[in-house]
Amino acid sequence: MIRFLFKGLMRDRSRSLFPLLTVFAGVMLTVCLHSWLSGSVSSMIQSTAHYSTGYVRVLTRAYAKEAAQNPNDLALLGVDTLLGELSSRYRDLLWTPRIQFGGLFDIPDTNGETRAQSPVSGLAIDLFNPGSPEWKVFDIRRSLIRGREPAKPGEILIGDELALKLRVGPGDTATLITSTMYGSMSITNFVVSGTVRFGIAAMDRGTVIADVSDMQRALDMQNGAGEILGFFADDFYHEERASEVTADFNRLHPVPPGSPPDAGSFLPVMGTLRTESGMSDYLDYIDVFSRIIVGVFVVAMSVVLWNAGITGSLRRYGEIGVRLAVGEDKTHIYFTLLAESIMIGFIGSLLGTAAGLGIAWYGQVHGLDIGSVLKDSSLMFPNVVRARITGATYLIGFFPGLLATFLGTAISGIGIYRRETSELFKELAS
Repeated sequence: MIRFLFKGLMRDRSRSLFPLLTVFAGVMLTVCLHSWLSGSVSSMIQSTAHYSTGYVRVLTRAYAKEAAQNPNDLALLGVDTLLGELSSRYRDLLWTPRIQFGGLFDIPDTNGETRAQSPVSGLAIDLFNPGSPEWKVFDIRRSLIRGREPAKPGEILIGDELALKLRVGPGDTATLITSTMYGSMSITNFVVSGTVRFGIAAMDRGTVIADVSDMQRALDMQNGAGEILGFFADDFYHEERASEVTADFNRLHPVPPGSPPDAGSFLPVMGTLRTESGMSDYLDYIDVFSRIIVGVFVVAMSVVLWNAGITGSLRRYGEIGVRLAVGEDKTHIYFTLLAESIMIGFIGSLLGTAAGLGIAWYGQVHGLDIGSVLKDSSLMFPNVVRARITGATYLIGFFPGLLATFLGTAISGIGIYRRETSELFKELAS
């Protein structure tokens, strides 16, 4: 029977072409939108993890309450011991210390007088440890525009846009004026070893990258760090595992019962990217929005295919009448129409998914440059947005494709039950 129905659809294109094109277009758009939405969310999560919170983050309880201000006076101490504990207990994550700081960047002239100044935000990362994940996280070698990466203490990297604004280049000396962990003034000279462009406007405009050991000396933070970040080896956010690690770590470092309110202020606490970045609500909205997209296409295609089914039923009025006249059951006719719709839905979904994946692949490889929109933005969002093909991308188009054709035919096919056998001879005679 299925072979018979398939041959009928192939030989009578007017019966299948319009529904097939409708399903093809709807599925292709669904796959494209899903891949671009997945890519945008993934890019934002990765950027936030790489440059801000990691996939999990350890800091003191006092620091966590004021994390937006980067209060280094509330930083972690005994970082080496804590890193050893984290690395041995949670081996599926890569751990690295960081210090976020701010200050004034002073560029001297040949006489040692101030030639240019600019406020900067800085990141102290582990640059000189061969096993540090920071080289991969920041992709420093590919991000270099001029000069080279730091090779010895006292060398730093700065954003290329900042370097152009201050008219400074590799080999020049720069002075960082900031405050130490204990609130006193710190004035430290550095040598600019190179300039970088990370493709994130907020960082390229005014970021300084230094080694964590240099900044520990400059900020009087021996064996200290503002935070310790954890990254998954595959560089994707696994929320369930991150939550497990966080719960286990916090269970091992509780505030002693009966302690005064501020007694646990400097005890370490861990949070996940979802909680630390403030993206919890945003990620929930994205999940709901993805479902709305699929739902809209299901409803829209169902309406179109319903109308197409009504038109097709009118055109096939005589055919259905003959089938009823020779004794075919109405229910059997109805189910054969549903079977035809499933075939059309499957073929259209298959073709639409293939076309959508082709467009998504191009977007994943080449991306879309939105740097002009983000040039004044402070968000940790990459200038180039890419689509992302996931396992769900291969399947998501079949849901609206099959469901819409089935619903459209199911609604329009009800008219079969309104046919009266007494009218058949009159219709056949005409």
